Amino acid sequence: MKLLITGICGFVGSSLARFFRQSNPEIEVFGIDNFSRPGSEINRMELPRIGVTVRYGDIRSASDVDNFPAVDWVIDAAANPSVLAGVTGPTSSRQTVEHNLAGTINLLEFCRRHTSGFVMLSTSRIYSLAELSNLQLQTTNNAYVPLLSGKLPIGLSANGISEEFPSTPPISIYGATKLASEVLALEYANAFGFPVHVDRCGVIAGAGQFGKPDQGIFSYWIHSYLRRQPLRYIGFGGSGFQVRDCMHPNDLAKLLIKQMRSEQRNSLRILNIGGGSESSISLAQLSGWCANRFGPHTISSDSAERRFDVPWLVLDATVARQTWQWAPETGLHSILEEIAQHAELNPHWLSLSAER
Repeated sequence: MKLLITGICGFVGSSLARFFRQSNPEIEVFGIDNFSRPGSEINRMELPRIGVTVRYGDIRSASDVDNFPAVDWVIDAAANPSVLAGVTGPTSSRQTVEHNLAGTINLLEFCRRHTSGFVMLSTSRIYSLAELSNLQLQTTNNAYVPLLSGKLPIGLSANGISEEFPSTPPISIYGATKLASEVLALEYANAFGFPVHVDRCGVIAGAGQFGKPDQGIFSYWIHSYLRRQPLRYIGFGGSGFQVRDCMHPNDLAKLLIKQMRSEQRNSLRILNIGGGSESSISLAQLSGWCANRFGPHTISSDSAERRFDVPWLVLDATVARQTWQWAPETGLHSILEEIAQHAELNPHWLSLSAER
């Protein structure tokens, strides 16, 4: 099997490439990246050593995509992955749309020409910002927890939010580009007969991730805490009670292997893929974990709300478990410990991933 991974020098793309090559050496991995993310050169130099072909390519450019070699599957791991993309920071709204939506169109056209399968790594942030913000929550052990009494919103349970949870606007420019890409991917699959899997991923975390406050938050928090860099709880009263779940990229890779090897080539199911409630944690709880691991450090508070932040978002991956007999194998504390050990061995990691 021959794979093309876009965004291969990012954390998710490079992690998938390593897993495929190490656990399934018969898989040929070809990857492209535009090397725009600080730190991507590290993966660009390392991946060829394990037999991964890495080339420059920008999925926004149709001529770049036209020159990709024919493959069996395309895994789209390229994106501007921050919910703030296009609103704040160096990426404009036009760049976000071009990369996350126009780039998807170019890849779908590539799959149409070569009858390649397409795996879209989508996001939990396609779910409605208003619905998530209006959830009834209580505080337990320094973390928000949904109230599960009375009539619950569609798609909400003790397991998290399912694929049935509303995705009505507003969801952010980033979320909108990913949701539109999902629809297009399914329409291309229906019209042209190539297999598509849309995996709505929660937070993916592990050693070697380049973290910033708006993405890679677990890596950013642990590295910053260890180095006693300034950290602050933003919004929600400055409490740090906001909660996300996380998943290791190797667990995602194991699911992708199942999907790409399946004979169910007409399956168009959209799936939530995340660590679930068992791997969820608040920022305050993460600070507590860091204090036990590294010693005390003061975290400041800023009650000012930040756009597009939500107090609680945990994915219910029950459908993925039932459909693919899949479940995350790497627990929350193993992920955190892996990041911590990487942070201890790489004291300058934060500077590698800083905006330049």
